[in-house]
Amino acid sequence: MRIILYLGKGGVGKTTVSAATAVRSAMQGKRTLVVSTDLAHSLADCLQANLTSEPKELTTNLWAQEVNVLDEMRQGWGKLQESMTKTLRKQGINAVLADELALIPGMDEIVSLINIYRNARDGNFEVVIIDAAPTGETVRLLSMPDTFQWYASKIIGLQNGFSFARPLLKAVLPTTEIMEAVNALSERVKTLREVLSDPEISSYRPVVNPERMVIKEALRAETYLALFGYPIDAVVCNRVIQAGNYQDPFMQDLYQTQEKLRQRIHQTFAPLPVWEAPYHSREILGIEALGKLADTIFADQDPTQIFHRGPVQEIIQQGDSYILRLPLPHVEMDKVVMSKKGDEMVVEIGNFKRDITLPAVLANQEATVAKFVNNALEIHFGAPSEQANKSA
Repeated sequence: MRIILYLGKGGVGKTTVSAATAVRSAMQGKRTLVVSTDLAHSLADCLQANLTSEPKELTTNLWAQEVNVLDEMRQGWGKLQESMTKTLRKQGINAVLADELALIPGMDEIVSLINIYRNARDGNFEVVIIDAAPTGETVRLLSMPDTFQWYASKIIGLQNGFSFARPLLKAVLPTTEIMEAVNALSERVKTLREVLSDPEISSYRPVVNPERMVIKEALRAETYLALFGYPIDAVVCNRVIQAGNYQDPFMQDLYQTQEKLRQRIHQTFAPLPVWEAPYHSREILGIEALGKLADTIFADQDPTQIFHRGPVQEIIQQGDSYILRLPLPHVEMDKVVMSKKGDEMVVEIGNFKRDITLPAVLANQEATVAKFVNNALEIHFGAPSEQANKSA
C-alpha cells in the first residue's frame, strides 16, 4: 500500500493536485483511492461525480470518497459515547453536558484516519491519495494519534493503578465496557500511527503558490511534520504564471513577483524536488482534464513513487537541550549566517535561504552553536538562563 497526503493553505489547489495524482496512478494500472478529509468537500466537484462516505468507483482502477465525519463518529464511537454519557449522567451531570464531555477532543480526526486506513486495507487499494483539510486542521489531524495514545494510556493506567480500590472508586472509574472500547481503539490508533510514519508507505507533499503567506504556512507545516516524524518527499508549486512577453504592466509586475517567489520555493525546500503546475484561466474539472494536468506536473514520472528519503529536518533532545538538524550536503560553514526572530530561525548560505518555524519547545530557547556534522547543519539550543551562566 502507498499513502500520499497533500496539504497546504486553503485555496492553493490541493484538491485538484490530489485528484490529478489519483487519475495518473489509475491510468498506470494501480487500484487507486482518492479521499477528501476537508469538511468543505470539493473533491466531488473536481471529479464531476457524486461521492459518498464509502469508496465509489469512477473509472477503471479509480475510486473516490468524501469522509462523512458525523457518520463515522456514530459508527465508530456511538456505543462508547453512549456508555460514557450514561456514566457521566449517573454522577449528576445534565444530559447535554454529558454528551459533550463524552466526546474525546480530536475523536473526529481519529475516526477519519481510521476510516481511510480501513478502506485502503479492506479494498486492497495499492495507492491512497488524501486531499487534506487546510494546514492547521491537517497538523491537528496528524497529531491526534499521538495525543489519543497519551490519553488512552492515562485512562488505562488509572484503571490498573486503582484496581485494589475499585469497589470504593466504582463511581468515578470508567466502566469495563468503556475500558475495553478504549483499549481496542488504542490498538487501532497505534497501528495507524505506525503506517502514517512509515516512509516506505506514506509520503506528505505540501502544495504551495508563489505567495509569501502560503510559503510561510507550508514551512510551518514542514516543521510540524518533521516533529511528528511524518516523511515529506516532494512539494508542488501550483498556479505558476508562465514566462511571456507581457505588455500589460500589471501582468509584468505579477510575473516578476511570482518569479522571485518561485525561485525561493525551490531554494527553501531543497533537497526536496519541486514540481510546478501552471496557472490556468479556467477550473480543471473532470477526469480527462485532470489527466492532462498530471502530464504537465509529472511528465513521464510515476507520481506514486518515493521521491525523497530521509528527514528534511529533525529535532533531537539531549538532556535539557535540543539540536535542530538540517541535512545540507556540500555546505561551507564559513558561509552560514543565522538569525532568530521570535519563533523563526533564518538560515542563509550564499544564495540559499531557509525560514524555519520553531516548535514551542525551541521558540523560547537561544541558538548557542552551529556545527556541520555528517552532511547536516546542527543548530544547538539551550535555555537563556543557561547561556547567561556560561558567559558569567
